[in-house]
Amino acid sequence: MDEGGTPLLPDCLVYQIFLSLGPADVLAAGLVCRQWQAVSRDELLWREQFYRYYQVAREVPRHPAATSWYEEFQRLYDTVPCVEVQTLREHTDQVLHLSFSHSGYRLASCSKDCTVKIWSNHLTISLLHSADMRPYNWSYTQFSQFNQDDSLLLASGVFLGPHNSSSGEIVVISLDKYELLSRVRNKPYDVFGCWLTETSLISGNLHRMGDITSCSVLWLNNAFQNVESENVNVVKRLFKIQNLNASTIRTVMVADCGRFDSPDLLLDISAPPGCVFDLGSDGIEEDEEAAAGPAAGRVEEGVRRLLDTRAQLQLAEHRLETKAAELLARSRTKPPERSAACTQNKLLIFTTGCLTYSPHQIGIKRILPHQMTMAGPVLGEGRGSDAFFDALDHVIDVHGHIIGMGLSPDNRYLYVNSRAWPRGSVVADPMQPPPIAEEIDLLVFDLKTMRKVKRALRAHRAYTPNDECFFIFLDWG
Repeated sequence: MDEGGTPLLPDCLVYQIFLSLGPADVLAAGLVCRQWQAVSRDELLWREQFYRYYQVAREVPRHPAATSWYEEFQRLYDTVPCVEVQTLREHTDQVLHLSFSHSGYRLASCSKDCTVKIWSNHLTISLLHSADMRPYNWSYTQFSQFNQDDSLLLASGVFLGPHNSSSGEIVVISLDKYELLSRVRNKPYDVFGCWLTETSLISGNLHRMGDITSCSVLWLNNAFQNVESENVNVVKRLFKIQNLNASTIRTVMVADCGRFDSPDLLLDISAPPGCVFDLGSDGIEEDEEAAAGPAAGRVEEGVRRLLDTRAQLQLAEHRLETKAAELLARSRTKPPERSAACTQNKLLIFTTGCLTYSPHQIGIKRILPHQMTMAGPVLGEGRGSDAFFDALDHVIDVHGHIIGMGLSPDNRYLYVNSRAWPRGSVVADPMQPPPIAEEIDLLVFDLKTMRKVKRALRAHRAYTPNDECFFIFLDWG
């Protein structure tokens, strides 16, 4: 400054000089005088520092909860862990999944070494228990989840059955004595399984109906496998859903509607309006007239005409099977049940499809309070209902291969990783899905409004083709 206290350099020149400095040097320069201190806190300056230091694409906006660029830079620099403090070497093969208890004091790990390990998560992580699943003919463990009160652990893996047929199995382990309480078959194995209540879990089974048509049955299982009374089931059928074109239900998870307590996700002003995804007419669900009694005869007649004119239409065998299954399902699909007390409901979420075997759709089915209990008819009664499929409440089509899903802590937002199909691609053969993009899109859906609330974000790339593509577990953070 000159003798009168007037700065010799205007703020704009100091700003340009500070732009060439790193974050630590800017903060150090801000201690020289009041003028430099004021410039060193300039929002545009820290916006540039943020994108340059963290190497984030400039089209990615600032976190909605952040109040300034300086504070967001400080948060990521000071509070996000970036130092490795411990290496756990107890697993002897690839670690496939980690899950944390709701309290945060325990974590579980699954691995190709076919063990489930439970750890104490304090200042120093220590091994509490290791369950070896090889005596149960498992090939490896792949997924785990703690129940809501952290008293039980669900672990699933690949089970090697007779004639080398691979299926899945779920076990429940108590977290007080580390006892194996129950075993539940799970097919296909990438259904994974999940908790519905603190003492009941969801598993899957697959029944082939043709070369490319099948039905997935989702079961509610008692974690303890003990018979309490003649009216309380050990296992109870939850839903039966038709699969077309070699698709199956996979990756089941449950969202609790009663936990939708967060404010609406803040959107960018420039972001386009969200898209609404409803099932509508999607092959297996038609309007109420199509599900009425007289329609059954018309459906049967339609199947007969389709078979009679197969040569004339020159339909491929797989196409014919799909058309026949769609016609039959019109009279065999129950419409979704409705309930006024929606806050007590839960949403069953899973990956599925309608065009090819690769998972390209997200199915959502509302679970009503009376469906969450094991009480009711014992298994084997009410078989007349087996003739019906259950309709989905919503279907989200991402037009690509879904490789990961995760829920926000309040269960309101669903995060989805997918690799897109080329624009305008047509699936001619269900066994030959379109090629998938190398870029991984992160999509966010609001489960309260069933809208896509953020444009796709891209930060990762993958190079495996459709038949080698694997699932990536997402964790909110």
